Amino acid sequence: MERCFSVSGDDRAPCSLPPPNVLPPPGYLPPVPPSSPPSSLVTPCQQGRLSFAGAMVDVSKWPLFSLLSREEQATIRQACVFGIFGNEAIYITHRDEVFVFGLNYSGCLGTGDSASTIIPKKLDLLGGKKVISLSYGSGPHVLLATEDGQLFTWGHNGYSQLGNGTTNQGLSPMLITANLQNKKVVGVACGSHHSMALTQDGEVFAWGYNNYGQVGTGSTSNQPCPRRVSGCLQGKMAVGITCGQTSSMALVDNGEVYAWGYNGNGQLGIGNNGNQMTPCRLTALQGLCIQQIVSGYGHCLALTDEGLLYAWGANTCGQLGTGNKNNHLSPVQIMADKERVVEVAACHSTYTSAAKTQSGQVYMWGQCRGQSIVLPYLTHFTNTDDVFACFATPSVMWRLVSMEHGDFMTLAEALRKEFDSPETADLKFSIDGKFIHVHKAVLKIRCEHFRSMFRSQWAEDHQEVIEISQFSYPVYKSFLQFLYTDTVDLPPEDAIGLLDLATSYCENRLKRLCQQIIKSGITVENAFTLLCAAIRYDAEDLEKFCFRFCINHLTQVTQTDAFWQIDGAMLKEFIGKASRHGAFRN
Repeated sequence: MERCFSVSGDDRAPCSLPPPNVLPPPGYLPPVPPSSPPSSLVTPCQQGRLSFAGAMVDVSKWPLFSLLSREEQATIRQACVFGIFGNEAIYITHRDEVFVFGLNYSGCLGTGDSASTIIPKKLDLLGGKKVISLSYGSGPHVLLATEDGQLFTWGHNGYSQLGNGTTNQGLSPMLITANLQNKKVVGVACGSHHSMALTQDGEVFAWGYNNYGQVGTGSTSNQPCPRRVSGCLQGKMAVGITCGQTSSMALVDNGEVYAWGYNGNGQLGIGNNGNQMTPCRLTALQGLCIQQIVSGYGHCLALTDEGLLYAWGANTCGQLGTGNKNNHLSPVQIMADKERVVEVAACHSTYTSAAKTQSGQVYMWGQCRGQSIVLPYLTHFTNTDDVFACFATPSVMWRLVSMEHGDFMTLAEALRKEFDSPETADLKFSIDGKFIHVHKAVLKIRCEHFRSMFRSQWAEDHQEVIEISQFSYPVYKSFLQFLYTDTVDLPPEDAIGLLDLATSYCENRLKRLCQQIIKSGITVENAFTLLCAAIRYDAEDLEKFCFRFCINHLTQVTQTDAFWQIDGAMLKEFIGKASRHGAFRN
């Protein structure tokens, strides 16, 4: 049975987030541990659920990824956004190249320095390695596990959370082998300033900051290198791990959950608020088989294999979804009146919770853009990741998201791929001696012109080739491609021809896109030609824009060939209109 989960740390603060990057000095035990970015164990079962109901994650919904072009975004296979303001990002391409960009606080990007960058930089050491798990802490520090079982760490290391035996900052990815030789790491998780790793044989290792026993050694001494967690986990097969801010949890193969570390708000779910220095079983979940656990800033959500949802811990913003703001030291069932839940989500830098049901409905509750929502609220989203992109503060990812769904391809991707494909097309256009292969069904669905055409007797004759003479090949191909992709990529001069086509076919959205292309590409040399085209195609908004441009650059425009080659009547009309606008005064 596959399981995956993520849990969080404490919450004794009001409903606002303190800076997660603030570090206490060594030896200081703060009354409220610092908050931290989301920690999530990304296992194959988590990534598989991303494709449940066919929902795809759009990385451009996170502000940082809007810096990338559409072409760059299309190369992304996996991605993670983190940081106090969602200002750091790492992504892996379909070619298994690893890129990072952002603020680079504490060298958490692994670029070899602490310089920020809005231009993605490649981490050559990780190139070609398939990433199976990634997590990060408050410093921030980053843990990454590869398909071949290697563990790499980098970033803040003031409490030995990188596991390399030192407290020196890690500016570049470092392979960690101490106590992990001959072990294959399959999962990683970060707390505020401590770390955990899960091996293929079900062993749990922990290291780093240990002020509340979150490393599970039975003491509060910091742990400089990975050390196996035993106690109640001895002899048990762990299938998942996760860290809260200063707490840790492990899931074993029979569905039992064990927790240790800080428990000031009951986030361990053991019925009290006493800290635990070694693993302690959540007896309140006895009789239930847990398959996923996630955590927010100081609360936890647990999902059973029957689709039942339980919550416990801090509830200052309604993040437990119980209808009030009362904390709970033990798990309580929520969403009992909803259909079966198939996924829950939270990240411990936020007070936000989310869940997805069997039919694909996505709910959110807790702190959502500053508002406290105390009961699960039905959204229009198709995946839980969108909740954190649009409503969480900061706008981070609660897990390493995957754009790859096995062989799954979205409808938009499939249409884009099959445009001008001879293998699947059932119709082709012939323009200037060149063919464009298309699909009748797509044209009928997307364009009223073709829908009317295919209703005629012509459609019953099974004609396979249509000759086009009134438009050029680049223009007509761009039009057909627009029907498949909703995008246009033409220079302004060709966009004039496409504007003519859009007007003829009554494609108003395409007409507007053409006008945008023309506006962005207007120059002194082509301004008058574009103005005349706008008049000819009855594009009033574009005509006004081009006219203003010509007036603002009148001397240069009147010296171009296009100005003097124009029809006399149109030239006379332009001069009269320009004169009425005061263009020839003085």
